Amino acid sequence: MIAALLIMFFYVVVIWLVFFKFKWLRFTMTWAALSSFVFVHVLFVFMVGLRFVTPYSTDARIIQHTIQLVPRLTEPTLVTEVLVQPDVPVKKGAPLFRFDRRPYIYRVQKLMAQLAQARQNVKVLHADMEIAKHKLDKSTSESVFARYQQDLLTKLAANGGGSAEDAQRADVQLKINEAAVKESGSELKKSSLNLQSSIDGVNTAVAEVEAELSEALYYLDNTTIFAPEDGHIVNLQVRPGMVAGDVRLGAIASFICDTGRYLLVNYYQENLKYVKVGQPVEVALNLYPGQIFRAKVAAIWKANGSGQLLPSGTLPDFQPAPPTRPQGQYAVKIVFDGPDLSRFSIGTEGAAAIYTSGMKGAWAALRRIGIRTYSWLNWLYPIPF
Repeated sequence: MIAALLIMFFYVVVIWLVFFKFKWLRFTMTWAALSSFVFVHVLFVFMVGLRFVTPYSTDARIIQHTIQLVPRLTEPTLVTEVLVQPDVPVKKGAPLFRFDRRPYIYRVQKLMAQLAQARQNVKVLHADMEIAKHKLDKSTSESVFARYQQDLLTKLAANGGGSAEDAQRADVQLKINEAAVKESGSELKKSSLNLQSSIDGVNTAVAEVEAELSEALYYLDNTTIFAPEDGHIVNLQVRPGMVAGDVRLGAIASFICDTGRYLLVNYYQENLKYVKVGQPVEVALNLYPGQIFRAKVAAIWKANGSGQLLPSGTLPDFQPAPPTRPQGQYAVKIVFDGPDLSRFSIGTEGAAAIYTSGMKGAWAALRRIGIRTYSWLNWLYPIPF
């Protein structure tokens, strides 16, 4: 920087002495063109130095996290209350919108009745199992008695003390009783399986209704939309009487958060050669003419969409970019010094200068003059007509 200034000073002195003071040579068009050529090339030193030592960009804007407020409801639902005003700050957890709760309350009440019935059915299953046990005991006893009679009548018929018909009848009765035992055993097993059908110790029928009830309570809670963070809403178009829900697509409002605000600046890729995280930055915002804000580099987004290839069956076809297409840029995330960021409105545009060698030095001085000129010119530009 100093060397370039000395070269320019001595060059101007030599031109003045040779052509104007002592007039050793006549200042012709040829000498004028040659002198201008040398002078412009010396100026390139300042252009290169400012470009790489203090990168500067006017493509800067305030970025802020926003949350799309989408009703999570199972059916189109009437908006009953709007509890928020546009541009009025609200705290996290404050109610914003309320929807008609009646359909969801009725659904909860219906499922609560079904849950009570399901729990009662579990008691019925216990009773059915006890009945099946008693029935099995009864069938078993009858089967034992039938076998005793069958053995007795068979022996009597063989000794001539009884008829063969009674023995055959006893044999048939035994088979009937044995079948009844098997039937009672199957019924007991069925009752036991119905009773043992559970998840984590809860009957499956009860668990199913409990899950449906939890879902219904979830949607009942969603009939009120609360503020997810500290922030505010702009362009509020929601009014009581409108219908929103699963048929309506998209959000009903955009919630602008208070925290996490930063400045995103686009730079040409070569300008970021010496830029690192933590370096000081000066920002001039169009919203505040004549003011300069201190900040620092938080992150360098070294990624650009032009380097992304999407999966497809088509081979890439690389063509030279047209001359009218701007060079690919990288974004730099810049955060402001100080905790109060409420004055930096979302979408505010401006300019930013990064000082890669600190705030001191000749290059920094020139850049600080330049960005302050930009800031003060915002009082006049753009000129309305």
